[in-house]
Formats: sequence, structure tokens, C-alpha cells
Amino acid sequence: MIEYISRNADDTNAIGIAIGTVARPGLIITLNGDLGVGKTVLARGIGRGLGVDAPITSPTFTILHQYKGRLPFYHFDMYRLSDEEEIFELGFEDFIYGDGVSVIEWPENMGVYHPDKYVQIDIERIDDNTRKIIINVIGDEFKWLEERLQKYVSTCN
Repeated sequence: MIEYISRNADDTNAIGIAIGTVARPGLIITLNGDLGVGKTVLARGIGRGLGVDAPITSPTFTILHQYKGRLPFYHFDMYRLSDEEEIFELGFEDFIYGDGVSVIEWPENMGVYHPDKYVQIDIERIDDNTRKIIINVIGDEFKWLEERLQKYVSTCN
């Protein structure tokens, strides 16, 4: 587990960039936290780290935005998901188990489609600007990310 204290949106963006910079094909990240805590800011940073030049916005009403970068970047928002069938119709598994990087906001709404192996990132509001970002690698498949981020976080906090 890695804990990172973000003192503002720029810090949240920066750790996202660090993640995107070292990301490998097939990386799956879930983002958890209350509305307005910075999940999309973190996702935007990951996209920037992947070399995405396009504006990165929340896919709240469309469920998925796709971007081209060093690796394909799939940004999911399951907040307004009406039922699990929508995930199936989207072809979700083709995206997350492919060669891109998938970032999923509101993963608790996915039901049976929630992946078994992923990087779970929880963002907790400490005050108006400060956030605690907790990164847990679930399964051994993404342990390499934990090792790389440990070095980054040790130089920041």
C-alpha cells in the first residue's frame, strides 16, 4: 500500500502523470472517492502521462471516453450506470483486458464485471484542498506499478 498526500489539484495531477508515464499495456485502475474529490483530475493526469494531447473530461453521461496516446487510454465512469447489461453491451471486457490502460471511476457499480486484478486508488478528502491518495495493488499482476510509485512518492511526501 502507498499513501500520498496531495495538497492541491496540481499534486493530484502530478501523481497521475507519474502513473501514466510508467503504465504498461493491460493496466486496470479503479478510482474510489466521493463526488468532487479529484478522481477525474487523477484520471486526467494518467492520460497526460500516457501522452494524450486531447482534452480529458469525465465520461459521466457516456460511460466511456477513448483516447490515443503512447498506449490506448480508456476512461470509464460507472456513476450513472443503470444496470450491468450496459457494461456488457459496451464491450467492456474487450477494453480492459486489451492492450490499453483502463481507469474506472465508481467501480462499485460494476457488479459481476468488476475485475479481479487491478490497482485500487482511494481518494479521501482531508480539507478543501488536501487529499489522501491510497494506492493498493490487488493481485500480483500489477506489483511493478507499486514498486515504481514507491520511489516517486518517497521524493514527494
